[in-house]
Amino acid sequence: MLDEKLEPIFADVLRRNPGEDEFHQAVREVLDSLGAVVAKHPHYAEGALIERICEPERQIIFRVPWVDDRGRVQINRGFRVQFNSALGPYKGGLRFHPSVYLGTIKFLGFEQTFKNALTGMPIGGGKGGSDFDPKGRSDAEVMRFCQSLMTELGRHLGEYTDVPAGDIGVGQREIGYMFGQYKRITNRYESGVLTGKGLTWGGSRVRTEATGYGAVYFVERMLQQRGESFDGRKVVVSGAGNVAIYTIEKVQQLGGRVVACSDSNGYVVEEKGIDLALLKEIKERRRGRVADYAKARGAGAVYVPDGRVWEVPADIAMPSATQNELTGQDARTLVRNGVRAVGEGANMPCTPEAVRLFIEGNVLFGPGKATNAGGVATSALEMQQNASRDSWSFEETEERLATIMHGIHDRCAQTADEYGAPGNYVLGANIAGFIRVAEAMRALGVV
Repeated sequence: MLDEKLEPIFADVLRRNPGEDEFHQAVREVLDSLGAVVAKHPHYAEGALIERICEPERQIIFRVPWVDDRGRVQINRGFRVQFNSALGPYKGGLRFHPSVYLGTIKFLGFEQTFKNALTGMPIGGGKGGSDFDPKGRSDAEVMRFCQSLMTELGRHLGEYTDVPAGDIGVGQREIGYMFGQYKRITNRYESGVLTGKGLTWGGSRVRTEATGYGAVYFVERMLQQRGESFDGRKVVVSGAGNVAIYTIEKVQQLGGRVVACSDSNGYVVEEKGIDLALLKEIKERRRGRVADYAKARGAGAVYVPDGRVWEVPADIAMPSATQNELTGQDARTLVRNGVRAVGEGANMPCTPEAVRLFIEGNVLFGPGKATNAGGVATSALEMQQNASRDSWSFEETEERLATIMHGIHDRCAQTADEYGAPGNYVLGANIAGFIRVAEAMRALGVV
């Protein structure tokens, strides 16, 4: 239940941000955790501190005109929400997807603020993107769109100001086109302005794998608290994009067996385990669908169109696709089938009802703002390498990633213990992230 001191704050968020359901959900989840904080430390409720944390520092919306291959002018809308810079320059990805609107970007930016705080690194929170859909577009069309977007967005960026990365629909191809345009219009090779770059032009090893690997490292640490591991465990992963693919890869390296993955059209189940090499070939090179994977795999793989991947019994579930993909009904199914742990690889993929059911069912639950922080942590490592004109080995970078993710886990667990909710990683993540941001804001004054 929301603390009575926080009810007016949430009511004001609803009033000031009408129709932005995902943003409301993200704010409510954090506020639900802060009752114990303001009771123990009343100064956090003073000076409109919480109200300021819920209000973005800057919201930028702009037109993105571009010309398709048939010579027709297309218009999309671009967004950048610079949410909070108390800890450092704004840091957060760009999402290209038809569903993107201001509420999506604000929810992601709000989550990003606390996620970045949990890493312990000096980065603030932001997010951006467009309602542009890169699917079915030629490389030339994607390039023209990215160049038009960056022509406007670039004036708001800088390695000490705002550093975007990729997200859904934005991979190394898109980052390359945007970085090229930024370099062109600024006449500077400012490597640290974008992360997720190619290895030959300023990128970091492990950045491609980081979000998926990081989520698995967090869940591994949770399992260790119960004397368990991934070894021999049956795992279900939603999605088949970057996060899902590298979640599958690290689970397999740790001895787990991933038996199902999905996309927006359905899911594929293969009891012997997903053939990762084939999945990578189809998704990363052919840009195909999981139905194509099932067809190529033959009788061993079963494709279920329009199905719910959470119907597949598993010991561990890793939702790695998009927000609110795992519902209360899905959670009931997973609990009934004996799920032991759930790790959010995507941003807020579980609905509030699903989260509640997992916690009540004594299922280990890693919330996205902690579990999927590996991507932005490795982006910050990329920024370090760019600043020092250095390049680290894969092994060194992955070791740092593992250390960061284990540190995030321990910080969340210790905070949950301190506030009387041992094992509640949702509360631990929300409070630990909030306190770090709040302390910096108090030190900086009312700005």
